[in-house]
Amino acid sequence: MFDTGKMSLAFPLVSASGCDALVIGPSPDLEYLTGLAPHPGERFNGLFLMANKRSFAVVSKIYAQEYRDGLPGSVPVYEWSDEEWFYSTLSKAFSDHQIKEGALVAFNDSIPAVDAIEIAHRQNIRLANGWHTLEPLRLIKKPDEIACLKKAGDISDRALEALLPFIRPGCAEKEIRRKLLELLEDFGATSTAFSPIVARGENAAMPHYPGGGGIIREKDSLLIDFGCRYHGYFSDMTRTFFIGEPDPDIREMYDVVLRSQNRGEKFARPGITSESLDVAARSVIEDSGYGTFFNNRLGHGIGLAIH
Repeated sequence: MFDTGKMSLAFPLVSASGCDALVIGPSPDLEYLTGLAPHPGERFNGLFLMANKRSFAVVSKIYAQEYRDGLPGSVPVYEWSDEEWFYSTLSKAFSDHQIKEGALVAFNDSIPAVDAIEIAHRQNIRLANGWHTLEPLRLIKKPDEIACLKKAGDISDRALEALLPFIRPGCAEKEIRRKLLELLEDFGATSTAFSPIVARGENAAMPHYPGGGGIIREKDSLLIDFGCRYHGYFSDMTRTFFIGEPDPDIREMYDVVLRSQNRGEKFARPGITSESLDVAARSVIEDSGYGTFFNNRLGHGIGLAIH
């Protein structure tokens, strides 16, 4: 849903960046400001926020109705068709809103570089990186956002609990993943956060394991990494289980990681940097002799974006 309050807070950020306009493609930025979550696709769709507090959209006809319904009537929506592509329509919008040659225009991270470069060439404007322009608005979550995050987490908790009876020797990773997807939908998830990772044994050594053909064995370990969306907001959860009593070396590694996690949770508080939190947790693993195997970051933020 379009939020005039959020939009009114966005315009000063565009002005403070020193840019004449910010272009926002289908992205968490767009969803945060307007509630719109169109398919990204290969066609150019952009909401332009100008430093003078005016806005307009240039969108493919395929998505025009979606934008017209989601934006207030005061925001002009310029439509273009596949036959003509978007260049002439964009040029008219620039002329109507007096975005002149030499203007500094920022693009958020969802606009393809080829489109940004082509726009700069055709309109003779200067490009700027608008990736973090709206970050101050999205960093601190409001109560309704926190409620959605908690609900997404609750759905994940319930789905995982219901999944546990299905995990047993002889099951394939892909069977467990398929059941998890079913349970997430049953418990109210709008969609998944990403394709769930179900990795037995040594497969879990790959942080983004792409497979699914592994078969659960006795004394196996099993990593499940998954999440869901609820009203646009994500959960993300990783858990490790043992099928029977694990080998001593596997149990040792598990205990090291658990101590690292517990230290990180105790260290976490408002005002610290993510770097210092990473150090607090990572040092436990390094002191235990496994530092070279900690090849990922400690964690990441969640909200309308998963990372």
